[in-house]
Amino acid sequence: MIELVLLDVDGTLTDGKIIYNQDLCESKVFNVKDGLGLVTWQKLGKKVAIISGRNSPITEFRAKELGISCLYMGIENKKEIVLKLKKDFDLQSSQIACIGDDLNDLPMFAECGLCFTPSDGNEWLQEYADVVLKSKGGEGAVREMIEYILIEYGLKDEVLKIYQ
Repeated sequence: MIELVLLDVDGTLTDGKIIYNQDLCESKVFNVKDGLGLVTWQKLGKKVAIISGRNSPITEFRAKELGISCLYMGIENKKEIVLKLKKDFDLQSSQIACIGDDLNDLPMFAECGLCFTPSDGNEWLQEYADVVLKSKGGEGAVREMIEYILIEYGLKDEVLKIYQ
């Protein structure tokens, strides 16, 4: 049973675009459907962690907004964080799912039991993914991943009860 989902940010929770205005302020767009999926996942008592290669106050704000306290930014080797989370939460690889979109996510994939990439994820990374999603990054890919897991483990009815 999957207990923890790991998320890359740029290219999965967002479309991968980073916009800077004339004051060099960063801007990103997040999908509200992904947000509800992550909130629902946590309502089931499951865990979420974000592991991003970039530092971003916007990502920090979004994580806080969604109640995600496990946030790791500026990470070069995502495998080290996955190993730490396995130890901290006493989990096996088979209990962890992840989503990534590019080659820097390969070390994370190597430590997870179920790996996803958006349909526009890097072609080489897709070879290592268990599931290539129909959705593009930033367009509901994280929600699609969560719903895939919920259906796979027979949790759909439990989720529907939360919202009825």
